[in-house]
Amino acid sequence: MSVFARLVEQLADLLQPLFHASAAAAAIVLFTALVRLLVHPLSRAAARGQRARAELQPRIAELRKKHAEDPERLQKAVLELHAEEKVSPLSGCLPSLLQLPAFFLLYHLFSNTSIGGEANELLTHSLFAAPLGGRWADALADGGVLGSAGLVYLALFALVAAVAAFNYRRTKLMTAKNPVTVAAGDGEQVPGLGAINKVMPFMSFFTLVTVAVVPLAAALYVVTSTTWSAVERAALYR
Repeated sequence: MSVFARLVEQLADLLQPLFHASAAAAAIVLFTALVRLLVHPLSRAAARGQRARAELQPRIAELRKKHAEDPERLQKAVLELHAEEKVSPLSGCLPSLLQLPAFFLLYHLFSNTSIGGEANELLTHSLFAAPLGGRWADALADGGVLGSAGLVYLALFALVAAVAAFNYRRTKLMTAKNPVTVAAGDGEQVPGLGAINKVMPFMSFFTLVTVAVVPLAAALYVVTSTTWSAVERAALYR
């Protein structure tokens, strides 16, 4: 925690001539970009994996038809197919999972009043009028929705909503063009995948809840990462 706190402070010092009082917030955005650059090779691999999984769907449909009466044999056959083609069903989860430590570090860093037995100086930083250690509830209590801190959150909510709407439209178009669902045989849809397809376009909107309940510093990480993901996926999943 202390090492990470010093890293944020040093980045803030470097950016202070440009961003002044919001230098720490800019440091968090820069830190998020660095994390996303580090996991970008995995994102590219995940994109290749998704295309490979899409190519396997007709063969999986055949396996479902062949082993319709034997779920255990079907599961084994599907896993063997993925292993044979060197396609991991979980490869798309790795970029998101590897970002979680950075998010939790920021969350704890801006939730604690002391670090290493000393006062947490990072809590003195803000994004315009909103303290980086504060939450939306604090902004509402201090000036309301249209207060100086509340307006910062409104701007973040608007950005997240715009990104979520972009992801929603894009996911709907991609699902219509390349459906994830496959037939299990005789025109029957694979159980459960229909529900997943209906929920997937709305997943980005859940980010709004995260932004509202975590410290502003962690919310900045989420907003920056979500925006990066939208641009990245649009480039990789064309």
